[in-house]
Amino acid sequence: MTPEARRPYIAGNWKMHKTAAEARSFVERLAGMVSADSVDVGLCVPFTALAASVEAARDTPISIAAQNMHQEPAGAYTGEVSAPMLVELGVRGVVLGHSERRRYNGETDRALQEKVPAALLNGLEPILCVGESEEEREAEETQRRLRHQVQEAIENVPDDQLPAVVIAYEPIWAIGSGRVATPGEAQEAIAFIRALVGDRSRAAAAAVRVLYGGSVSADNAVELLAQPDIDGALVGGASLDPENLAGIVTAAG
Repeated sequence: MTPEARRPYIAGNWKMHKTAAEARSFVERLAGMVSADSVDVGLCVPFTALAASVEAARDTPISIAAQNMHQEPAGAYTGEVSAPMLVELGVRGVVLGHSERRRYNGETDRALQEKVPAALLNGLEPILCVGESEEEREAEETQRRLRHQVQEAIENVPDDQLPAVVIAYEPIWAIGSGRVATPGEAQEAIAFIRALVGDRSRAAAAAVRVLYGGSVSADNAVELLAQPDIDGALVGGASLDPENLAGIVTAAG
């Protein structure tokens, strides 16, 4: 599959922002600014706003994703949410392994090894986040870190299901910092991630979508998304404003 055949995907990650009422208003506004003609558009929404967002996004080009889930379908896991709970709401995907979950909530590569297949089993599109710290990049350990994260997370995913996994490369040093990887740096890392998938399946590597995340804006999106291996963006702060997010969607089209 050529880069042209991989449909671009722009996903906004709201993190811990927006009430249910705010989410509903946002989705209604964004729906009037984007189309599904050439770009997939998603919003990664806090748990409390999922139901309102799904309802508002019905019959629009926008899909709704959660920001985390537990790998078990049910159990004594206070404060957690399972894949069947998300599916019942009409959620289409789920972010897994975001660096903030890894840093603040103890998310491990081993847990993701269970979460990614669990999402797929339940029909959810996993958005697997990987990326190196500033210290790892300065120590020239970016590839070592990415290799461990990607290989561990997809270890239990059958080859024929690998194209259903969306991988988001988010260098930790660029998230929320205003610093952005250069197009060359982002392309190099994402091409390496694609090659790691290719170690399992060349066909899957050609089909899997790999996004860039880290201070993406309407101003820098065009140059980033022009890179041959970058299939879209996982957008943080800029996704909190519908006009800004729509501008990034336009850049991807």
